[in-house]
Amino acid sequence: MAHLTSLARAFRTPDLRKKLLFTLGIIVVFRFGSTLPLPGISAPNVRYCSGLESGSAAVNIYAVLNLFSGNSLLHVTVFALSITPYITASIIVQLLTQVVPRLQALKDQDRAGQAKITQYTRYLTVLLAVIESVGYVELARSGNLFPGTGCSAVSHPLIPDPSVLTLATMTITMVAGTAVIMWMGELITDRGIGNGMSVMIFTSVLAGVFGELEQVYLVRGIPMTLTVIAVVVAVVGFVVFIEQAQRRIPVQYTRRMTGRRVYGGATTYIPVKVNQAGVVPVIFASSLLYIPQLAASLLGNPNHPADWMAWTDRYLVPSVKVFPVYYLAFFALIVAFTYFYTSITFNPAEVADNIRKYGGFVPGLRPGPPTARYLGYVLARLTAAGAVYLALIAMLPMVALDMIGVSSQVLFSGASLLIVVGVGLDTVKQIESQLQQHDYAGFLRQPAGPARPAGSAGELDGTPGGPAALTLS
Repeated sequence: MAHLTSLARAFRTPDLRKKLLFTLGIIVVFRFGSTLPLPGISAPNVRYCSGLESGSAAVNIYAVLNLFSGNSLLHVTVFALSITPYITASIIVQLLTQVVPRLQALKDQDRAGQAKITQYTRYLTVLLAVIESVGYVELARSGNLFPGTGCSAVSHPLIPDPSVLTLATMTITMVAGTAVIMWMGELITDRGIGNGMSVMIFTSVLAGVFGELEQVYLVRGIPMTLTVIAVVVAVVGFVVFIEQAQRRIPVQYTRRMTGRRVYGGATTYIPVKVNQAGVVPVIFASSLLYIPQLAASLLGNPNHPADWMAWTDRYLVPSVKVFPVYYLAFFALIVAFTYFYTSITFNPAEVADNIRKYGGFVPGLRPGPPTARYLGYVLARLTAAGAVYLALIAMLPMVALDMIGVSSQVLFSGASLLIVVGVGLDTVKQIESQLQQHDYAGFLRQPAGPARPAGSAGELDGTPGGPAALTLS
């Protein structure tokens, strides 16, 4: 209820209303591009071959990519790659900053270093978009984009005229679409409500969820649709509860005097979330498990499948009807990637050193290595709980939907719910933060009235006695 009140207040505030409407306009343009077919594509053949209604093998193979594209990947649209190249580039750059001294030095700098890292991420995004678009167009040309559907380069071809000019135009259009999405995300960050890339991912995932619920309604009717909605609502409530949980480590700062001002002396805390890694481990684990399925569909012969292909098709798919090899591997990979990614994003030694530099300490501990060991101990215990939570949330929707028999219509996992809840909470916090800034500005804005003598109490001129002389540190 408080979040809905904040949204209502935001629409009543002129500057925030402009930001919200601007963000909604960008989202509309983004969704339009996600439904616009690529030039040279046969839209009727794409609709026939996609097999979304029947839960084809193509949907299972491209499930992760299709999740972030809002179902536009399997519809072969201008924004088919969506934000996926940017996500991959961001993760690669973030990992490289831990092993490349040059990037580590840029990370430690202020705004200039972060701007340089952002520039490298953009270049890598375009490079990945070129590689992915070339492979995607080649799959569409050869008829292997939808394996298991009977479509090929002869039967229901996706590209009726596969000339060099047509293929080059499709590739350039897809790369340009990725660049436009990246630009629109930065526009939302600069002129909208913030977190532009996260808002684009949120929009894609939410569009896919609504589309899958529509498929359940068309195939299984209202009772099963209500059951699926109940499962989703229950999982979302649990995700909201855990995502807001954190361990607050108190930090005390010593007092110091500079001139006539006193700095420090405040007590704050370090918020360590239970789910410190976010949704990245789930994405890593899902992508790794889809590699054998993709290899089997591209390299194997469906008429005479090899032993490894038969084993992959039987066990490396989410199903409760056979021995749960997929779920066990999924659980183990999520736990391993959670520890790995948390160790990269949260460095106890670096945090302890920053606390010591600014004159802070954890009560009862000496600054430096003792504080780092304590932070590492707390982080390890929280990561254990967070890893199990991530694995359960990622698998619970898939298992539940498979048991009630709608896994072929509803393909989203806990990753989609984690993204929707996480981005939704961050966006609401951004709006509430901007509302607080607006309230502070209104509080400090002086009403028109008779002139007061210079230097009088309450005057915002920086003189002693006025509020501008107060320093909050």
